[in-house]
Amino acid sequence: MPIHDQSYRRYAGQREQAGQAWMVIAVNGIRTIIRKRLFVGLLLLAWTPFVVGAVMVYLNASFPQFTLLSLTAQRYREFLGSQELFVFFITVWVGSGLIANDKRANALQIYLSKPLTRTEYIAGKLVILSVFLLLVTWVPGMLLLILQIAFSGSFTFLRENFYLFPAVTVFSFLQVLLAAFTMLALSSLSNSSRYVAILYAGAYWFPYAVYGVISAVTGSTKMSWLSLPGNLNQVGDAIFRVQPRYTTPTAISLVAIVAVIAVSLWTLERRVRGVEVVS
Repeated sequence: MPIHDQSYRRYAGQREQAGQAWMVIAVNGIRTIIRKRLFVGLLLLAWTPFVVGAVMVYLNASFPQFTLLSLTAQRYREFLGSQELFVFFITVWVGSGLIANDKRANALQIYLSKPLTRTEYIAGKLVILSVFLLLVTWVPGMLLLILQIAFSGSFTFLRENFYLFPAVTVFSFLQVLLAAFTMLALSSLSNSSRYVAILYAGAYWFPYAVYGVISAVTGSTKMSWLSLPGNLNQVGDAIFRVQPRYTTPTAISLVAIVAVIAVSLWTLERRVRGVEVVS
């Protein structure tokens, strides 16, 4: 059968702007996880400290004699500290398979063979985990501040404690970035999400246990920089202007956190690669 029209035709579909491919990964990943009822239950459980804090704000505003219920910088610091365990479980649940599952299905070369850069791929995975972590750290922390201002009926608290807004933001994002980059780096090392979860639990808790033994033997807290929770706690205390719980210099703890994130980025750069197939 002869072909009567061999002329060139322009593509008539919609063209997406370059650099937005990460959004497709992020949106689909968030939708997939949010469909799991057990995970939604975990998110709701993680908001229990917020409910307790909201009740404290209401009672303190309605009954000023309950001064012990007032939310101070120390209380906000303790609130974010209480979310640490939920951050751990959400990181393991959401993050352990983000890259490992793609490696098990040999999907990395498919992803990176499309008009999708390695940076966009990592950014999409990072957003998936970060969104859920911010939902249990930064979002409830900011809502508590807004509630306290609303119930107080004046801007006195805001004027006297305005630094709490950047403090909650900086600490929450630092906590989220440390957990997210560490988990993504470990997820890129294996094609088994269970093995990645074990690796993360070991990297998180084993150094903390080692520090506990050293502290018990020596009676000093100078080695708190060995553990991720110790570094976060020390930097968090400085951000909220409360008494540091360790004698480790805050600068050392901050350098340790930056070093972990830098090593995680280097690991992702080395491990997230498309496989070149030679025929």
